[in-house]
Amino acid sequence: MKILVVSLSNRARNDAFSALAKLYLDRLAAYAKVEATVVRDEPAFFAWVERQRSRTPPYLAMLESRGQQASSEQFAEWLGRQRDMGTQTLVFAIGSADGWTPEGRARADSLLSLGSMTLPHELARVVLAEQLYRAFTILAGHPYHSGH
Repeated sequence: MKILVVSLSNRARNDAFSALAKLYLDRLAAYAKVEATVVRDEPAFFAWVERQRSRTPPYLAMLESRGQQASSEQFAEWLGRQRDMGTQTLVFAIGSADGWTPEGRARADSLLSLGSMTLPHELARVVLAEQLYRAFTILAGHPYHSGH
């Protein structure tokens, strides 16, 4: 399975948030192929998604405040099901500061939420990267996740 983490932003950043997200994405690479990218806006994002097609279209999990919330264990179970069902490419997308349009949300295979608190998009990227790493360690039985 290939994991793609995409952020929508009209400006590129090279800051502490990016370094921290990279730390977790680098750790995640031990469990899955992973890439991260930034695209400018929602139309550019959906054009980018179309270019990611392989034998099957990518599964699109869009982060959205109204999306489904899950514990780390539930997220790991969901991710394991995606892996076991043969999902080739799994795209996690963090929308712009204005959120997703109704048309954009309708294109998602899943709408996920990191919680009911509002997070800056840069921080959401870090939290997502860490939770992806945590989920794979849970699935592998690695002691990183102690269940607390």
